[in-house]
Amino acid sequence: METKSQNKQSLSLVHETIDTTIPKKGFRKILAFFGPAYLVSVGYMDPGNWATDLQGGSQFGYKLIWILLLSNLMALLLQGMAARLGIVRRRDLAQANREEYPKVVNFLLYILAELAIAACDLAEVLGMAIGLNLLCGLPVIWGVTITVCDTFLLFYLEKLGMRKMEAFIIVLISIIGFSFLTELIFAKPHMGDVIKGFIPTKLSGDALYISIGIIGATVMPHNLYLHSALVQTRKISSDRDGILKAIKFNRIDSTIALNAAFFVNAAILILAGAIFYTSGHQNIAKIEDAYKLLEPMMGSFLAPTLFAIALIASGQSSTVTGTLAGQIVMEGYLHLRINPLLRRLITRIIAIVPAYITIIFFGEKDLDELLVFSQVILSLQLGFAIIPLIHFVSDKKKMGEFAIGPKTKIVAWMIAILVVYLNSKLVYDSISSYLETPGNIPIKLLIGFVALGFVILFIIMTFHPIIKKKFGYDESAMSIHGPERQLIEAEMTLHPLKKIAIALDFAMNDEIIIANALKQGGKDAVYYLIHITETPSAKYSGYKADDFETEKDKNQIDLYVNQLREMGFEAEGLIGYKNRVNEIVRLVKTYNADLLVLGSHNHKGIMDWIYGETVDKVRHKLSVPVLVVNK
Repeated sequence: METKSQNKQSLSLVHETIDTTIPKKGFRKILAFFGPAYLVSVGYMDPGNWATDLQGGSQFGYKLIWILLLSNLMALLLQGMAARLGIVRRRDLAQANREEYPKVVNFLLYILAELAIAACDLAEVLGMAIGLNLLCGLPVIWGVTITVCDTFLLFYLEKLGMRKMEAFIIVLISIIGFSFLTELIFAKPHMGDVIKGFIPTKLSGDALYISIGIIGATVMPHNLYLHSALVQTRKISSDRDGILKAIKFNRIDSTIALNAAFFVNAAILILAGAIFYTSGHQNIAKIEDAYKLLEPMMGSFLAPTLFAIALIASGQSSTVTGTLAGQIVMEGYLHLRINPLLRRLITRIIAIVPAYITIIFFGEKDLDELLVFSQVILSLQLGFAIIPLIHFVSDKKKMGEFAIGPKTKIVAWMIAILVVYLNSKLVYDSISSYLETPGNIPIKLLIGFVALGFVILFIIMTFHPIIKKKFGYDESAMSIHGPERQLIEAEMTLHPLKKIAIALDFAMNDEIIIANALKQGGKDAVYYLIHITETPSAKYSGYKADDFETEKDKNQIDLYVNQLREMGFEAEGLIGYKNRVNEIVRLVKTYNADLLVLGSHNHKGIMDWIYGETVDKVRHKLSVPVLVVNK
């Protein structure tokens, strides 16, 4: 019988599909662990980074390279902790939050995580659309519309397997890296000035705003959810040596992948500094403007072409990780599993709406500002992802000897404090300047209320684990599904099935469906054979339909009923009309059936959208058990 079971595995379709326990020698032993960090790294070089890096380079030259370096070091530590959580506890960050925090807090954290993913997806949409516009001349609004089509990409990659998906991403990263390496060769930056950019300087005004955008674009909150889940695609030995080996090799994987992302970000900023800042074009804030000026200022038509190709590759690679992160967040927080294609379409629609609004009402000139703003939104969510992560990997009761040490913990909290401080300063400055303007009292009250809510949520999220640890753990929270339960024998007794409904479509395998139904009830049950006639006449006239196909269906159901009666079974035939799902549900309820048996067509993905998903729709509308027979 089909049940609504909840699988607690993160990314269950690819969970532990790559076996690292098989003995291998040399580099092949390490290679088995490599891959997750590359999928994570594409989020560190998505189109949102381009906007912040271009603005930082064109306005301040190389002075913000140290922010990129700081962000990369922060990312290495935080992604390492996320991977550690997934390796040791076999939990992703969303699942761990669900275990730790009250329902209200979890729901609010879920909303914030979804907001971060939507902001990231917005950057992907705009980046792809702008890249297509630059390379092919396609209007941006049409490019935004076309990006809906890449929702099907992940489904194809999933069918190929996790290794093929990782290879696809690595190819795109290589395209981006090669493009910017070539661009830097053309740009010929002054290396002495570049090195000076690694020296920290005071931040204020626009520099602070762009720096926060860089941090938000580099250390993305959804990447922490993603990494803690992706490492679970590797099957590892559960003993001490196996876990230590997995942590070690994932650290190497993260170092290589994230340093590659740092190279791309630094290359964009250095390119902007070398070409625009040094030539007096300090107002270059748009990707389109940068593209147009590359050829005349670098003296090569290849430079802008590579720039556009890299932008498209960046947006396309990011869309895969955005989809996976959305799936992890929704399943981890809500235990809600929906059609992945539908999930992706919803996320993409949420992203394209603000893009459409900006293009239609303000024109394409404000798209880059929207890109930077999306990265600031990401940065504002960071504290709500970093602080729970630090709590989880510091917990010796749950992490055991694999909990992070005191030095790492201090550095992690310093990063969290820095991020929270920078974000708080930005929000405070923005709210203060707005509140000083006259009028708009209701909006000001709403802003104050929302800001207060954020502060309260932040305090609860930060101190709840500490208070919980001080006053003792609720051991029931150790499991996603609540406290462990013992089976009660008295509650395991099932009443005999007296009425069994059988939904038939008169296919070649009706015998298999009927045989499975007869096995459930034997000769003590009554069997209701159901067939839904969906001819135009039946849909319009219902039971009054008298067309040839309807009469043929009635004769077929009567034939089945008579054959079962001859075998000694009590059976009755029922014909439904119009809507297949509603009629099956109605007939099952009308005759008070104890069980419904029906067949599965074994079609998946897009075929479900074409032919319909009868099984799921019927199952969700019934309270009785449903037995699905694969034909």
